[in-house]
Amino acid sequence: MRAAVFCGSARGSDSVYVEQTRRLVKVMADREVDLIYGGGRVGLMGSLANEAIEVGLHIIGVMPKSLVTHELAHTDINELKVVQDMHERKSVMAEHADFFIALPGGAGTLEEIFEVWTWAQLGFHNKACAFYNINGYFDPLLAFFKKMVVEGFMQQSYLDMLVVSDSPERLIEEALSYIPPNPKWGS
Repeated sequence: MRAAVFCGSARGSDSVYVEQTRRLVKVMADREVDLIYGGGRVGLMGSLANEAIEVGLHIIGVMPKSLVTHELAHTDINELKVVQDMHERKSVMAEHADFFIALPGGAGTLEEIFEVWTWAQLGFHNKACAFYNINGYFDPLLAFFKKMVVEGFMQQSYLDMLVVSDSPERLIEEALSYIPPNPKWGS
């Protein structure tokens, strides 16, 4: 099994983000879940990769060639796939992942998890999309998702399809046992 993990190229303002990222990786190792991620060695991406190296996960990094020097590509991971652009990066990550996890991050992290969540709603894949809600980071976003349902812009079943937890053990367990809802447009 392999998890695609989307996360920030910054570490965040509280050490809890790095600590809990490391904790997630240890749980992944316990459950024999390898890693595919953005390929960077800075921020939470770097913390994620460094811990994955430490615990012996197989790690695939995927980075557009224009970002290899800007994001400081991690040189100690098992594989670094250099791709043409962000679209190819997301496609390669989705193809090689069995499920997806968003850690705290910025707009890029959200864009990545939103795309795979949308693909899941449309039935393009049947993989879990998870939010590791460290320190309540995603609480305002989750409240907005509920507003989308209340205002009639999203079905409750597509909110319910998300795996959300502040416990890495529960997050990984739910992602591994995920059963998708029926696709939005039927089959």
